[in-house]
Amino acid sequence: MSANPFGLAIVGAGRWGLNHVRTAAECFGKELRAVVDLNPERAGLVKEISPEVTFTSDLAAVLNDSQINAIVLATPAETHFTLASKILKAGKHVLVEKPVALYSRESRTLEKIAARENKILMVGHVMLYHAAIQKIKALIDDGTVGKLQYIYSNRLNLGTVRKEENILWSFAPHDISILQYLIGTDPLEVEAKGGVFLQPDIHDVTLTSLVYPNNIRAHIHVSWLHPFKEQRLVVIGDRSMLVFEDTRQTDKLILYPKGIDLVDGQPVKRDDGYEVVEYEYEPPLKTELEHFRDCVVHDRQPLSDGANGTIVLDILERAQLRLESKDPKQPEPVEAEPAYFVHPSAVVDDGCAIGNNTKIWHYSHVQSGTTIGESCSLGQNVNVGNNVTIGSHVKIQNNVSVYEGVELEDYVFCGPSMVFTNVLNPRCEFPQRGSEFYAPTLVRYGASIGANATIVCGNTIGRFAFIGAGAVVVKDVPEYALMVGNPARQIGWVCRCGKRLELAESRSTCRHCKREYQQQDNTLICTNEGA
Repeated sequence: MSANPFGLAIVGAGRWGLNHVRTAAECFGKELRAVVDLNPERAGLVKEISPEVTFTSDLAAVLNDSQINAIVLATPAETHFTLASKILKAGKHVLVEKPVALYSRESRTLEKIAARENKILMVGHVMLYHAAIQKIKALIDDGTVGKLQYIYSNRLNLGTVRKEENILWSFAPHDISILQYLIGTDPLEVEAKGGVFLQPDIHDVTLTSLVYPNNIRAHIHVSWLHPFKEQRLVVIGDRSMLVFEDTRQTDKLILYPKGIDLVDGQPVKRDDGYEVVEYEYEPPLKTELEHFRDCVVHDRQPLSDGANGTIVLDILERAQLRLESKDPKQPEPVEAEPAYFVHPSAVVDDGCAIGNNTKIWHYSHVQSGTTIGESCSLGQNVNVGNNVTIGSHVKIQNNVSVYEGVELEDYVFCGPSMVFTNVLNPRCEFPQRGSEFYAPTLVRYGASIGANATIVCGNTIGRFAFIGAGAVVVKDVPEYALMVGNPARQIGWVCRCGKRLELAESRSTCRHCKREYQQQDNTLICTNEGA
């Protein structure tokens, strides 16, 4: 069977994203094709690492690039769900940094999207790719450790203290993913206790206890209030014991052929010294990225797949419930309440992905397979078809239908009763259903569509364009263009803030927000975009 091609883009060029860029450039050379980040100041840092790689702030262009079929997502955690959904629906394989999403329900939705699109969803649980963890797994599997009895992990340090999450969510995902890998089953019970010292309601120290089948126990101690850095994993079996200390300079993994044997019914200590376990070290991030490439090229299931990401989130949520609970009894696992609003008269089908703070109002219907970002508003009697992608901060007014094949990027405004189409020559006698018949429509970031306007399918409305009320759009619309009439014609330009621009000698400065523009042919360029 022939191998698949591999063309990689990295989305997010922060501290950890740049580590991905550095490692991918070293491992893959020209197969690293693009880096995406909204901050233009990151371009210089990326070019220092790899002068040949393309730097852009336009994610849509990367998603439409047929030479790119795999993406590493290293953006802030709150963006993972929305962006990973968009990447998978664009037909790209994706490696999402941990956590794969903020909630296990979102992770399950990503799993469904990946399965439907037949794409790889891999989670960046990088410690699973540490050579020492791989060696420990081999020593468990070959019987050296014997029957597993318990595992404990300490991940302690002084800082970095976070404000957006507690120590459990900051440190423990690594340890939970390792436990799941080494033990190979899901926990029956999860208990957690902790202490809050620095900030209200944010735990600084937690101890999580887990009970697995076959009487295997585990506990995880994490803290950012510790006088020194400690990363210690201890694995206890009935034949021998393993200790892995990643903070040591040498002899990081040690095997202790020790234990307690029952001799004539009496416990007898067995103490046979220790031996250093050698392993061939490779940077875990390098191993992780090479594994991702191997999975894409050879259609293999990743070690840290979507299911692995989901169970880690599920365990974290169960532990968080115990931190917040004063009831000493173990609760049944419950899924977090949706962080969005759906009016009782509205219908949201199974298999939809909806971002935080989105509101869906009276008599609206969102059909299966659809992804809606954060802080959107869908007014009364809005219908969203199957497999539609809607970005964040989108406002859709009353009586609008967004059919399959239409994509709305962030901050798009759809006025009351405006119309999208998705088939160019509809006939009732000869139905044209399914994505192969739909002509796609893309409404780019920040565009506005007025009341009762019609957007004929197969066209793209550029960023910040303004479509007047009642206009009928039959061709692509440039960025910042002001369009009116039937068929719609351009009568001028509008600023990003929505104010009409007056050009003199192909230049204009918005009186409202002071952004500056220059016209080149039929293109308007903002020369101080960050203003």
